[in-house]
Amino acid sequence: MRLTTKGRFAVTAMVDLTQRGGKGPITLAAISERQKISLSYLEQLFSKLRKNNVVASVRGPGGGYCLSRPANKISIADIVIAVDEPLDATNCDRMGNCKDGEPCSTHDLWMGLSDKIHEYLQQITLQQVADGQAKAVKSDVAPIALSKSMSKQSATA
Repeated sequence: MRLTTKGRFAVTAMVDLTQRGGKGPITLAAISERQKISLSYLEQLFSKLRKNNVVASVRGPGGGYCLSRPANKISIADIVIAVDEPLDATNCDRMGNCKDGEPCSTHDLWMGLSDKIHEYLQQITLQQVADGQAKAVKSDVAPIALSKSMSKQSATA
């Protein structure tokens, strides 16, 4: 599973909106200019975010977008899922039909990873990212570290 530019750009734009919001709606043109994201791409993303009640639009002069609820009530998972970015590491869309209609031998592994990714992104709020505190989320799983000699051995194996 790989988070594509769709998910990354949606989160980046939402952080921009959070950091600059509060004084009124923010235009997509302003976000586009600051974040160097295509305006037409932002329009597509924000259409999905609006349909999923993550942002609200304001029409007319002085219009733009604002958050539909407080930033501390919007998880990063909410944003990623709203723009149709799957949080799924399986090759079967979690259906369990990976190998001839049955779960493959590694299906449970990839399901567990998918669940952990979703759980992690669900714990982090838009406000935490906007405040630079996203890494404060604690995990009960220690990261795997490979020494340089181990990774060289793996590369030659």
